[in-house]
Amino acid sequence: MHALDSTTARRSERLLQFALFITSAFWFLASDTVAGHASRGISQRLSLDASRPLLTSIFLLFLLAVGFSILQGIARRSSSLREVLGLPKRPTARREWLLGAALGWGLVVLAVLPMALAGTLDIQFWTQSRAFGLLLLNLLTLAAAALVEEVAFRGYPFRRLIEAIGPVAATITMSLLFGLVHVLNPSSTWTSTVVTMLAGLLLSVAWLRTRGLWLGWGFHFAWNASMGILFGLPISGINDFSSIVETRTIGHFGLTGGNYGPEGAAFTAIVLLIGIAILLRITRDYAWHYTYDPIVPAGYPMEAPPPAAHVAMEKQAQQAAAAAPVSQTSLVQILPATPQTRSVVDEPKP
Repeated sequence: MHALDSTTARRSERLLQFALFITSAFWFLASDTVAGHASRGISQRLSLDASRPLLTSIFLLFLLAVGFSILQGIARRSSSLREVLGLPKRPTARREWLLGAALGWGLVVLAVLPMALAGTLDIQFWTQSRAFGLLLLNLLTLAAAALVEEVAFRGYPFRRLIEAIGPVAATITMSLLFGLVHVLNPSSTWTSTVVTMLAGLLLSVAWLRTRGLWLGWGFHFAWNASMGILFGLPISGINDFSSIVETRTIGHFGLTGGNYGPEGAAFTAIVLLIGIAILLRITRDYAWHYTYDPIVPAGYPMEAPPPAAHVAMEKQAQQAAAAAPVSQTSLVQILPATPQTRSVVDEPKP
């Protein structure tokens, strides 16, 4: 009967976690629509069209924080806002972010390098003063957008799905969803969808290895910033982030990705597989510190209490020693077993 109750409780908990995942997904879709309308209205009224993507990301992050916190309260789990979003406070947070950023930058360089060697890049520079203002705005926008995507896909919903169906199935499911959402982007193809799924797999592994979004956020930001700002290439079919450098690709679609950018190239899939292998290696210490199961003491206490008669005898001996006069205390000298009259020269020779 006890085993049956335990199985029923686990099944009910999994159903609850799956319901929270579905609810969080619908909340993200609704919040994305509301944030888009709000940013459009404010940017039009204040003539801030260039800031609309940044405003959208800020509004969306706020709505996700509110909604996910409410869902966490419904589940009767006490957590801070940072933990709900997947950004736990810890001493290695900054180092994880920088490590992810270095990996993202390196993989983009690896993806673009064959294009440069093949002469498929047509690069133009825009050095007007307004370009540098757009550069800063685009960096902030990409940082906010990367954080929003990580919170929406690898933050609260991903953890709920893990508790519902397990880490392997949750990783596969979330990677598929991440790729399918980008099908709506301009110039998307089946190749770009597969590449985006692999990127989602890499980002999911980053969370599984560190139990936080710091590394994944750094990777996501550096990947987009390197591709769109540093090299001036499209980011998932979007060309809005080329400020100083603007690049047009000419060449084989499997190498350049066409109008979708490198994320639509088959070669980038190989780059991401290499990135997953590198990620597993550089996160070994984090996986040890943040993912191991702590040892919880269990079982029955092994310290048997002493017999009552022994306790009574010790108590009597202590009372007798305390009551004895100091004058009756005798000193005992322990003499050595070896006679002390023997000289050192009489020691046995080896």
